[in-house]
Amino acid sequence: MSTKTAEDAFTEAHFQALFALVDAVIPSVVVGDPQTTSQHSIHISEDELNNLYLEVQGKMEYPPRPEEFREYLAARAVDDPKFVKVVKETIADLPPAPAKQLRQVLDFMMTRLGSLISTGYLTPFTEQPVYVRESILQSWQESWLFIWPMIADNLAAMGKVAWSTTDPLLLKLSGYQDYLDSRSAKPGPTIEDNFKRFDNSIEHIETDVVIVGSGCGGGVCARVLAEAGHQVIVVDKGYYYPPKQFTTAFEDTGLLSELGDSLLTVDGSVVITPGNSCWGGGGTVNWSASNKTPRQVRREWADEHGLGLFTTSYFEDCLDQICEAIAVSESCTEQNHTNGVLLEGSQVLDWKSKVIPQSSILPEDNFGSACASGYRTGAKQGPSVSWLPAAAKAGAQFIEGFDVSEVLFEEDEGSRRAVGVVGIWTSRDEGTKLQSSTPEIQRKVTLKAKKVILSSGALKTPLILMNSGLENRNIGKNLHLHPCGGMIATFKGDIRGWEGEIMTSLVDELEDIDGKGHDPRVEVLNMLPFFTMTQLPWHSGLQFKLDALGFRHMNTFLSLVRDRDTGSVYPNTEGNPIVAYTPSKFDHAHIKLGLLAIAKLCYVQGAVEIISPVRNLSPFRCTIPANDRNVNDTDFVNWLRLSEQTNFSSAVLISGHQMGSCRMSTSKESGVVDEKGEVWEAQDLYIADASVFPSASGVNPMLTVMAISEHIAQGIAASMM
Repeated sequence: MSTKTAEDAFTEAHFQALFALVDAVIPSVVVGDPQTTSQHSIHISEDELNNLYLEVQGKMEYPPRPEEFREYLAARAVDDPKFVKVVKETIADLPPAPAKQLRQVLDFMMTRLGSLISTGYLTPFTEQPVYVRESILQSWQESWLFIWPMIADNLAAMGKVAWSTTDPLLLKLSGYQDYLDSRSAKPGPTIEDNFKRFDNSIEHIETDVVIVGSGCGGGVCARVLAEAGHQVIVVDKGYYYPPKQFTTAFEDTGLLSELGDSLLTVDGSVVITPGNSCWGGGGTVNWSASNKTPRQVRREWADEHGLGLFTTSYFEDCLDQICEAIAVSESCTEQNHTNGVLLEGSQVLDWKSKVIPQSSILPEDNFGSACASGYRTGAKQGPSVSWLPAAAKAGAQFIEGFDVSEVLFEEDEGSRRAVGVVGIWTSRDEGTKLQSSTPEIQRKVTLKAKKVILSSGALKTPLILMNSGLENRNIGKNLHLHPCGGMIATFKGDIRGWEGEIMTSLVDELEDIDGKGHDPRVEVLNMLPFFTMTQLPWHSGLQFKLDALGFRHMNTFLSLVRDRDTGSVYPNTEGNPIVAYTPSKFDHAHIKLGLLAIAKLCYVQGAVEIISPVRNLSPFRCTIPANDRNVNDTDFVNWLRLSEQTNFSSAVLISGHQMGSCRMSTSKESGVVDEKGEVWEAQDLYIADASVFPSASGVNPMLTVMAISEHIAQGIAASMM
C-alpha cells in the first residue's frame, strides 16, 4: 500500500484544473436563470424539473420525494470533502508515468494556446461556467484523436467512482445505505500471526523452497510442499488483512489490489483489475464462482500445444482434489434476480445455461457484492483461509510486505540454477491499516533456497524474470485478458442487485460457434456502486444523475470472451507493468455477439430499459408488457440491427483475468516453462500461476491455477526426495 499523498503527484494548480473538469462530470443541477445564479450549476426550468420528476416516478417503485429529488440534483460533488478525498487518493495511487502524463496534459491545457487547441476557447476552462466545461468533455468524447476520448473517459470514470461511493443521497435513495447498515455479519477468524519480521540486522535466510506470491498458485504449492516435509517460506508484496477489515467501503478495496484499483492498457481500451497485492492474492478478492477448465480447452492445450498432461485422468484428479479441498459445490447456490434473468431467460429462448458451483462453506452468511472486496465471513475458501493456514500448520513460514525484485542464480558450465530471491521488505505501518504505531522499516532481504517458485501472476511474474536477466523472447508475450463488455438493464421491480451471491449462473449458448471456444459467455457483474456506475454511459451530468438514480432497479451483465488474440506486458522505468493489448476485430465481434445476447435475455425477462456500453447508441426503452414480448418484436429487432451496425470499439472493456504471459510449452522456442512448470532457461526455477496457461481458459482461472500448481508442486516434492 502506497504511503505517498496526492500532493506528491499534483500541485494546487493541477488540482484546480482537475476538479474543474470532474465538476462537469457530476455537476449541480438547479432550477433558475443562468444569468442570475451560480456558474457552477447546470440550469433547468421549474417545468423541466417537474417533467423529469414525473419520468422518475414512472420508472421507480420507490421514487424519492419531490424535495429529495431536487436536493439530489442540486448537490455539487466537488463540495463534498469525502468526494474530494477519494479523487485525491485515486491520484496518489497512480503509478508515476500516468500521473506525469496527466500533469502534462493539465499544464498544456492551462496555457492560452493549449486551451485554444484542447477546448476551442482562449479563456482557460477553469474560468468557464460548468455547462461549457461539460460541452468540452462531450467534444472530447467524439474527437477523432484517440487521446481526447481516453482523457474524457478517464475523467468520467474518476468522477463516477468517487461520487457513487460518497454521495449520501444516491446511497440513501437507492436503498444501498440501508443494506450497508444491515450488514453486521460476524467476521471470520483471524489467522495466527506467522509472519517473519526483520527489525534487526538479520537479512539473509536459507530454506528449502521459497514461493513468491500467496495466491491460488502459491497457496497450493505451499501446502503440498510443507506437508511433504520441506521447509517453505511464502513471501508476498501485499499484507494480510483480517476478515473484520473487509467491508464494502471503496477506500478499503485499494488495499487489496495491485497498483491501486485498476490498470489501463496502453491504448486505454481495457481496464484491468488485478487483485494480487494482498495476502492470498486474487483468491482473497475474486468471487467464489468455481469452474473447472473446459474439456475443449484442455484438448486444445494437448493437441495444439503438445501438452498431453491436460487430457490425462491424472489432471482430472487434480481438479477433483482441488474442488474437494475448497468445498466446491452447487448445494449452497441461491439465485438472485440478476442470475435468475440468465437462467430463466435462457429457458424462454431455449438456450444453454448452467448453475456455477461455488467455493463456500457458509451459505447462510452470504455477504453479496461485498465479497468483491474480501470475504468478511471467511466463507469463501480462498488461499488465506484454506491452503495457507494448512501450510502453516505443516511448518511453512510467511513474509508479508516483501517485494521481490529478482531471482538469484548460480552459473555452472553454461547451465543456470536458481538459488534464491532478493527484494525489499517493508514493515507494517499506519498506511496498511494494521494497527501498528511503529515507524515504517525497510530492509533488503536475501532468501536462499534449493527451489524457487514464482506465483506472482501474469503481470508481475514475467517482470521478475526480465529483471533477473532471463532472455527468452516469450517472456511477457502471449498475454490473454478475457476482455469483457458490460451491459446494464433496468427492471420495474426493486431489484437490489447487490444482494445475494455475485455470480451463480452463466449462459453458454454462444461459447463454441467458431468451433474453438472463442465465443462469449454471458455472466453477471458484481453490483457494488462503483462497479456499476463505471458501466453506465456518461453523455451529460444531468443524464448521468438521472440514470444513476435507478441503481436499485439495475442488473449488470458481462459478455466475457475467451480471447484468441494476445498482447504483452513489460516494465516501465519504475518496474511496474505496462500492458500493450488491443482487442482484435475477431474478439471484438464476439464481445458484441455476447452483448446482443444479453439484450435478448433482458428483453424477454421484462427489462424496461437496456443500456448499451456504447455512448452513441441510445438505450432501448421497452413499452410492450413483459408477458407479451417476443425477441422478434419489430422495435426491438430494429434496435438490435442498429446495435449490430454500431462500432463497439468506443466501449471501454474490463479484465479480471490475466493469463499466458509465461506459457507452458514443449520447447523454449514456443514458451517459457516446460510441462513440469520449470523455466526453460534455469534449473530449479518454477512458475505456478495463470501466466503458464498455454492460452485463455475461458472461465475463471482459479481452479485451473490450483490444479496446475498441485501438479507442479507434486513434481517438485518428488524431485526433492
